[in-house]
Amino acid sequence: MARSHLQSHGTGRNLVFGALLALLALVAGYLVFEYGRISAGYDVLDAAAQRAELEDHIDSLDVHIAELKQEVAQLETDREIDREAYRRIEGSLLSLQAKIQEQQDAIAFYRGIVSPADGRPGLRVQDFRLTRGAVEREFKLRLVLVQAMKHDRKVSGDVALTVEGSEEGQAKSYPLAALLPASADKAWPFSFRYFQDFDRQIVLPDGFTPERVRVEVRSRTRSIKSIEESFAWATSQG
Repeated sequence: MARSHLQSHGTGRNLVFGALLALLALVAGYLVFEYGRISAGYDVLDAAAQRAELEDHIDSLDVHIAELKQEVAQLETDREIDREAYRRIEGSLLSLQAKIQEQQDAIAFYRGIVSPADGRPGLRVQDFRLTRGAVEREFKLRLVLVQAMKHDRKVSGDVALTVEGSEEGQAKSYPLAALLPASADKAWPFSFRYFQDFDRQIVLPDGFTPERVRVEVRSRTRSIKSIEESFAWATSQG
């Protein structure tokens, strides 16, 4: 019995001693591994420091990227604001140019009444214009008559209009009365001191090709002569 106890005690001590040897071998192996890395130029502390430095640099880059994104967004907003401002300025400029043109046209119109370029008084056609109507063969005719220079009396009379062209290869002309809608007034009187404008609607017959419009402004006022003018058939924007 005493021998068995001694044998058990010796076996336990051998196990402990073996475990210590194994632990020492692991520690020695790790130390040898670290020594090899250090000998090769690798330093754990330096590596940790470099990693921390790189992480700080990455964080700094992330912040810089966020700032750049914010700047880009602000630039986009500013550019859109600039575009809107430019559109408003351009719209205002176009409106102003249109008003200036309108005023210039008005000045030219009244100058033609008060002091025409040729210096001749009397009746004249200040404007004649044709625009397309809502349906085929329908046209809107605009005529502006003025009395130039002398305005001490009214001028009265009527307008006779004839559209000249061709039909089936032959010369053909139609008086105003033949071109007016059925409900329209066939008469075209005028009476004014300075100017008078008119809008008349005409419908051309099928197969008729217009070429010219002859306008007779017939005065019934003594000492004011009648006039006659001819215009090429040409339509403009309404």
